[in-house]
Amino acid sequence: MTVKMYESDRAPDDSERTAFRRAEKKYKLYYNHTNKKSSKGQRQPKKVELSEVVDFKSVLESFNQNGETPPGIFKLRCDSNLPVFGIENRPGFYFIPGSLSIEEQQYWIKESLTSFPQPPNRTNHNAVYGPIPDLFIAAKNKKVWVEVKNSVKDVSGGPDSGIKDADGCKWQFSEETVAISKGQPCKSIAASVLLRKLRWSTLGLQFDWSKRNYDVSLPHNKIPEALCELAKRMSAPALLMGEEFRPEAAIVNYFGLGDMLGGHLDDMEADWSKPIVSISGDIVLMAGEARECFHGVPRIFTDNENAEITHLAAQFSRQDDVCFLEYIRTSRININIRQVF
Repeated sequence: MTVKMYESDRAPDDSERTAFRRAEKKYKLYYNHTNKKSSKGQRQPKKVELSEVVDFKSVLESFNQNGETPPGIFKLRCDSNLPVFGIENRPGFYFIPGSLSIEEQQYWIKESLTSFPQPPNRTNHNAVYGPIPDLFIAAKNKKVWVEVKNSVKDVSGGPDSGIKDADGCKWQFSEETVAISKGQPCKSIAASVLLRKLRWSTLGLQFDWSKRNYDVSLPHNKIPEALCELAKRMSAPALLMGEEFRPEAAIVNYFGLGDMLGGHLDDMEADWSKPIVSISGDIVLMAGEARECFHGVPRIFTDNENAEITHLAAQFSRQDDVCFLEYIRTSRININIRQVF
């Protein structure tokens, strides 16, 4: 379960920002200030009141049972095969609960961890470690990302040898024992740590976070066709009759326990009438006035009561899938697709 929040208007004043921050703070993860820990030695999170949170799953279940929606929520009249809901005081904001099957969720989790962070797609690691190929596989195989000194012979011989970071330093994956036994100082970091610290990857047109714009000169691959088709199909309820959504860029966000995404606006695209298509297991569309709303992720839930991954865990039951299940037990992934021009 991921708590998402949506707030106020374009060019917000300080009072609006303060109102959002206040709501954001309410749902952040805090720990009890006691020495009491769980049986596994983990700190215990404080309880959070979720009665004011719109639970997409509950909305869908209620509608399927009696055709009713909670106060302030309405069902959109559209041609979609799935029920699409909106919030009365947030024009342009729609959500489609349970829009991905368990099999589809499994597929996109695997793609997000194995394919989407692959160079030339950029990740948050590029600035420090350069492009890192096959990160998930390296973490699974307990490899180490090592800075290679010029005097050290390249021991990998693989396609990832000789990767350079922004400072021109050379990095490569090595076996853990090899990295430790070099006998000379070198920078290194376990692939498993890099995977835990993976926060985002970008598909299609690459976003330059330092300049807050899209840099069309950066090398990039097109968004995978299957993801494009999914985004086009799901974007339809937020489009005017006859309009088309062109997926040109996507950001994949990775959230670990305690991570958050602060309140912000997605305002670097040219046409705000075209939606942001946000995919988790439910799908959220933000178009028109909703593009002017603050939104963020103050926390994720991985506890048994709120995690909602029982069926997904069963889908990852094969031995080859254990690594994916271990990741998703403590993390969440969101893919958001946008039309840039």
